[in-house]
Amino acid sequence: MRYEGIVRLARVALFLGAAAAAGAAAAAEVQFQWGVRIPLRDGVELNATLYQPREQPQPLPCVFTLTPYIAQSYHDRGMYFAANGYVFLGVDVRGRGNSQGEFTPMLQEARDGHDVVEWLARQPYCNGKITMWGGSYAGYDQWASAKEFPPHLATIVPVASPKPGLDYPMSRNMFYSYDTQWLTLVAGRAGQEKIFGDGAFWGAQFRRWYEAHAPFKELDRYVGNPSPHFQTWIAHPAQDAYWDSFNPTPEQYAALSLPILSITGQYDGDQPGALALYREHMQYGSEAAKARHYLIVGPWDHAGTRTPKAEVAGLKFGQASLLDMNALHRDWYDWTLKSGAKPEFLKDKVAFYVTGEEAWRYAPTLDAVTARREAWHLDSVAARANDVFASGDLRRDQPGRGKPDRYVYDPLDTSSAQWEMEDYENALTDQRGAMRAGGDALFYHTPPFAADTDIAGFFKLSAWIELDQPDTDIAVSVHEVKADGTVVFLAGDAIRARYRQSLREARPVRPGAIERYDFDRFSFVARRIAKDSRLRLAIGPVNSMYAEKNYNTGGTIAEESGKDARTVTVKLYHDAAHPSALSLPLAAASSVAAKK
Repeated sequence: MRYEGIVRLARVALFLGAAAAAGAAAAAEVQFQWGVRIPLRDGVELNATLYQPREQPQPLPCVFTLTPYIAQSYHDRGMYFAANGYVFLGVDVRGRGNSQGEFTPMLQEARDGHDVVEWLARQPYCNGKITMWGGSYAGYDQWASAKEFPPHLATIVPVASPKPGLDYPMSRNMFYSYDTQWLTLVAGRAGQEKIFGDGAFWGAQFRRWYEAHAPFKELDRYVGNPSPHFQTWIAHPAQDAYWDSFNPTPEQYAALSLPILSITGQYDGDQPGALALYREHMQYGSEAAKARHYLIVGPWDHAGTRTPKAEVAGLKFGQASLLDMNALHRDWYDWTLKSGAKPEFLKDKVAFYVTGEEAWRYAPTLDAVTARREAWHLDSVAARANDVFASGDLRRDQPGRGKPDRYVYDPLDTSSAQWEMEDYENALTDQRGAMRAGGDALFYHTPPFAADTDIAGFFKLSAWIELDQPDTDIAVSVHEVKADGTVVFLAGDAIRARYRQSLREARPVRPGAIERYDFDRFSFVARRIAKDSRLRLAIGPVNSMYAEKNYNTGGTIAEESGKDARTVTVKLYHDAAHPSALSLPLAAASSVAAKK
């Protein structure tokens, strides 16, 4: 089974920001200066490119991007904002581009971001109101800077922000092979975009490591870039104080008072981080601060959160999805920094796009996008759930009554490498993985829906599972299967069994014990399920050259190799005593429509 919930989307969810699709500002309207030096508290100087309106009679609010991707990559954004009444700076992070110091991914940006804000506030072209622009890494470092409380940071707009330790460089405590690819992109001082973007090269290196059954800790050497950062990361395989140090604490969330606009996408690989940061602010923030935090969840992938496109990985969206993100940022900055009008698009605190309906809806909170939940119970006849065509059932009337289903996973099986090397441009509508599972996964289908049905929010799966080994990795995914047999990937989740109860504490499985596994970290989805469509639930092993390999022993995963491998039998129960069920989030009507 392809690791659809995490690995497939992680291939799309690159930290590298997409080139701006900004309208070209007339060169005569903007002046810029390269090589501006910004001193930090420890004497290190960062390099910046400064963009200003050519006619600037008075100080203006300042926008800056703090990036490891070389400041010139944001030239189009700088030209846009300088042509629209703002001073903009593209700033190379410490140790990258022409900035001094040593680059330590993500960990350095909090203090450095604070210092850039306060240095800007002292410049003659700045009126003391500072904000930040950017997505992915540049979304994360907005949160990192904000938690240091620079007095002149007036607002942030974190887009597609990862939450270190939660969704990058690992998800559910499972690392990605992609980590080594990204670390190569930001190795040294110059950009490594050509090497980074050579998918065939990376696929070949990951396959070589995968088929050798080598330990995950050796992957950086296999790809040709031994990395101390990679080794540091994998030395922290669970949520701990190291990962906590990157992110705001409850006390820091409580003290945040600035207005925030969070943006992510349904197919953004960093959606889990973006929504976790949003939810934690909603949990710990003051009532006044929460009232000034808005959230947008579009249908986009990672790059689309900055430059939306009408098609992502084979799935097409309506014209309404193509927000002008530069204009939205400008309107937000005008509102929060220049006392302008509130952006017209923000009709309530949460805006979410419903694919299939191809329209935006609104809700006062993220939880309020879901009107109610509907339980669908897993069942099968004669334990025949291993084939995508002769599958098990998802039924509404009662808990399942059949015997437990099972699949057997041998971590020495590397047959998936061949088809993982194939082109997956239409990853969201491709079902080759399901067709090739060949008994190595479990499938369950609903009956055809009698009418169009809108879902919005988060699937949840409670599954009663028995293992005969101390550990394994289990991935789950939900698809819409249309009447013509085509599919749309909706959302996925995964659990490393030792962390089934807590991401902070490993608890080996007792072989033979039947336990409830709660898959409760599905990605957000909002879609109109068409009449006569069915839903497909797939459950299977994480066995991919794009993921850290778990050899099922319960030992130190990053250090284990093929010689440690144990075949595991996974049994899934669905009877009255073990009512395994998929919970569907049925969408609420738009709060804006309800007020009319």
